Amino acid sequence: MGLTLAALTTAFATDRPDDLALADDTGTRTWVELDSRVNQLIHAFRQAGINAGDTIAIVSGNCNEWFETSFACSNSGITHIPVNWHLVGPEIAYILHDSNAKVVVVGHQFVDEVTRALDDDRVSGIELVLVIGAPTAGRFQNFDEFLATGSADEPDNQSFGGPMFYTSGTTGNPKGVRSTLSSMPPSTDPSVWQLIGAGFSDLVIGNGRTVLCGPVYHSAQWAYSFLPMIIGSATVMQHKYDSAGVLDLIDRHQATNIHLVPTQMKRLIDLPAETKASFDGSSLQLVLHGAAPCPPVVKQRMIDWWGPKITEYYGSTEGSVITMIDSEQWMAKGGSVGPPTANMEIIVVADDGTRLGPNEPGTLYFRNAMGMDFEYHNAPGKTDDAHLEPGVFTTGDIGYVDDDGYLWLSDRKIDMIISGGVNIYPAEIEGVLGGHSLVADVAVIGIPNDDFGEEVKAVIVPQVGVAPDEDLVNTLRAFCREQLAGFKVPRSFDFTDELPRTGTGKVQKAKVRAPYWEGHDRAI
Repeated sequence: MGLTLAALTTAFATDRPDDLALADDTGTRTWVELDSRVNQLIHAFRQAGINAGDTIAIVSGNCNEWFETSFACSNSGITHIPVNWHLVGPEIAYILHDSNAKVVVVGHQFVDEVTRALDDDRVSGIELVLVIGAPTAGRFQNFDEFLATGSADEPDNQSFGGPMFYTSGTTGNPKGVRSTLSSMPPSTDPSVWQLIGAGFSDLVIGNGRTVLCGPVYHSAQWAYSFLPMIIGSATVMQHKYDSAGVLDLIDRHQATNIHLVPTQMKRLIDLPAETKASFDGSSLQLVLHGAAPCPPVVKQRMIDWWGPKITEYYGSTEGSVITMIDSEQWMAKGGSVGPPTANMEIIVVADDGTRLGPNEPGTLYFRNAMGMDFEYHNAPGKTDDAHLEPGVFTTGDIGYVDDDGYLWLSDRKIDMIISGGVNIYPAEIEGVLGGHSLVADVAVIGIPNDDFGEEVKAVIVPQVGVAPDEDLVNTLRAFCREQLAGFKVPRSFDFTDELPRTGTGKVQKAKVRAPYWEGHDRAI
């Protein structure tokens, strides 16, 4: 067997044993501590009868123990399920049942909902429940006490294990995405992780430090924290996002990399001037952002503040990274999400199945030249629906490729508003309103209109201290009219304290739309 991930961790522990490997809100791990604890956890799982081919669910916030569990699974042929910790008992129960999990690792904050899940009639086969950071009793065991039962020696017979992420979706139950990482046979040598990590070597610094300020249960946050660690980059993290705290983490740990979503970028630029002035940030070399469209004004302000270090990507849990665009490219092609990465091909398809040429918008499909693909766990029909043909998949987005090969997104089909037969794309309107100084957050939706089918409504979260009154409506409407054609200007504005978002920053449009469509026999 070749060099394994644990052996790689051991190499870091040998070469720089006291260097930081992990830091969370409660403590730190050096490389030698991480190496020892991962080995102990592997042995403890095996002693408990948890072996290659089994599945472990992790219901925990960003913490050192999350990464220790993930590393242990990755060396043991065990699939691990990052579970959204915002979910409640019945939703967790569905995932535990669907994934055939045998073990649950749970943060102490989420024990009550996991207990509800375990009491659900659908859940069976759970052999072990480990609690992070709290005393336990009955069917629960303390994580550290369980880990201490294992030897710190390097385990034999290591094998590749990967994550399976559940998409939040817009309707129905979440879907487990079996990508190449979660579909490899347990006999696969874990050294494959090295090849995957090497693919990130152009994006991170091998001896750098990565800030994790979004939930690691999401594939992007996981990819841009766990994978850099394979090549020796430490991860420093927050459980709950705090903008001023992010600036402190960057400067205190001399961080080199960070992943952000647009909402976080907006909150950063909205910090008090004195807080921003005290930020150095010179250690940062790369700022990645994705997950949702970013208002151009917000992105430009981030570039003006942090410099041309900001690179946007477009991708999905299913398809990984599809395109990337750095600051210089974006300033030349503002609004594009960039050209495809080296291994990706973009195919634009009309509603009648015709393949379209440059500048012709249609449904976007993608092909990975390396043959990487995905399927939905226990859902062959949904897998078929997401594919044009084997290896050619869609994210459900609409867009086009320009003459230079750059991808431009219109929106997801589900978000498209059709008013009087005219297609209106909310992302464009959100991009305008999201850049206004009086707006903290925005979602644009279609609501019922007897004459036109749908009309455009903007749901606004005003900045702190801004009155949600008619003066604000008039200001925003006039602002839109300056930058948008009349048919795109929202007919109405509503105000709210907070928009429902996933942990990765995506607005849950179905929840925003639902109250406006109550009592109607149609949803569009």
